[in-house]
Amino acid sequence: MSLVNGKVYLVGAGPGDAGLITVKGLECIKKADVVVYDRLANPRLLQSMRPGAQKVYVGKLPDRHTMKQEEINQLLVDLALEGKTVTRLKGGDPTVFGRVGEEAELLRENGIRYEIIPGITSAISVPAYAGIPVTHRDMASSFSIITGHESPDKLDRMIQWDKLANATGTLIFLMGVAKIGYISQQLITNGRQASTPVALVRWGTRAEQETLTGTLADIEDKVKAANFQAPAVIVVGDVVLQREKLMWAEYMPLFGKRILVTRARSQASELASRIEELGGESYEFPVIEIVKPSDPIEILNIEKSFSELESYDWIFFTSVNGVSFFFQHLQEQGLDIRSLHRAKIVAVGPATAEALKLRSIMPEQLPERFQAEGIVEMLGTRLEAGQKVLLPRGDKGRMWLPEKLTEMGLDVTNTVTYHTVITGEEDDELLRMFDESGIHAITFTSSSTVTNFLTIMKRMGIQDPIKHLEGVETFCIGEITAKTAMDAGLTVGRVAEEATIDSLVNSLCGWNA
Repeated sequence: MSLVNGKVYLVGAGPGDAGLITVKGLECIKKADVVVYDRLANPRLLQSMRPGAQKVYVGKLPDRHTMKQEEINQLLVDLALEGKTVTRLKGGDPTVFGRVGEEAELLRENGIRYEIIPGITSAISVPAYAGIPVTHRDMASSFSIITGHESPDKLDRMIQWDKLANATGTLIFLMGVAKIGYISQQLITNGRQASTPVALVRWGTRAEQETLTGTLADIEDKVKAANFQAPAVIVVGDVVLQREKLMWAEYMPLFGKRILVTRARSQASELASRIEELGGESYEFPVIEIVKPSDPIEILNIEKSFSELESYDWIFFTSVNGVSFFFQHLQEQGLDIRSLHRAKIVAVGPATAEALKLRSIMPEQLPERFQAEGIVEMLGTRLEAGQKVLLPRGDKGRMWLPEKLTEMGLDVTNTVTYHTVITGEEDDELLRMFDESGIHAITFTSSSTVTNFLTIMKRMGIQDPIKHLEGVETFCIGEITAKTAMDAGLTVGRVAEEATIDSLVNSLCGWNA
């Protein structure tokens, strides 16, 4: 049988936490022409797709039932026959009730190359995130994984309850919330003690993670009373008792919170990583992009100001981006730090100062206030009329500092070394999460992130973004950003005490305390 040019990767996305996908699975997402996914795959994984790649959602939508498995199978075939590289992203492990056999069988029948990429199954990982090991030296030396999704009559045909009830120390049922009463009854009827501990872990490893415990005797009533909904993993056995000793995720400062990060993609990872280290779930939605100037006049201004570097008395850096792009331009002009030997270097904020130190530049003493106003207060009489000042900065930078220095009689060269532009990305998954109250907080790290975010929301069809954000806590990195947000109509919940990522993260932790 001849093989077509297309190829399909049947990839396990893991239990939900985007960080739990395998390295090979992530590589398959990055190189795919098309990613076919369902609701159990974390939407954040799609942010790793290459530009121009196609997303196809085959899960349930409010106005459409889940795509039938036969239709998904044929979709994979059709896409591969077009010569495309397809990644089929499936929650958990594709071989554990993932129906990967049906998909692979049809691919083979059509001469399509495929690979099965295992994933971390929810059967083990979800209980672990709830503090429940599926085995324990003193409690369980074996475990079984059983589907709970089928109708009772089909379950009875597929499961030998008399043999299963006590076959292994731990029983793990996937997709069985709706059948919890029947499952409990069958286990008790066939010899499992009614007092056997039971735990249901809903949306394990995700921000919505919720755990309900009981016994075989009372768990059905507890599920009904709590209106406990799928998807959830059911764990039956004495290992559930370990939860009180080993539960850990719930103790993390940002547990249960999904936080939207709007920084530029090149900067978002720092904040996103900090959120996840503290138990939260970050969702990156970059609304700005930092680029070099392309206007010929601005390029000439850069060349002119850099040719005169040895004549400046002061160079003021007001952001990390300002530092980064300054040194890019410095290299492009064939210069190095020896050109700065005459100037006193000033940084606004500790992050900007740290960026300079990484380049072996020790700035003047930091101002107590992390805004431009603090610089003038600190330097005082050291700033003298007639001194030459270079301000390498972005096109959206505040004009307070150059105007103030000019007012004081200094000779100011205001050079635009980078532009902050709005991104062209839209994200249907983000809109879905907003609709389902799945975003709990949003962070803004500059005025540009505020204005661009609201603009992109409108571009995505949200006529009133302010109303759409009701119930979402808003965090701003500083007073200037907060003022922009409030002027736009947003209700700002918290403002970081200092204009730093550390302070912003501390505000997030304080909110969830």
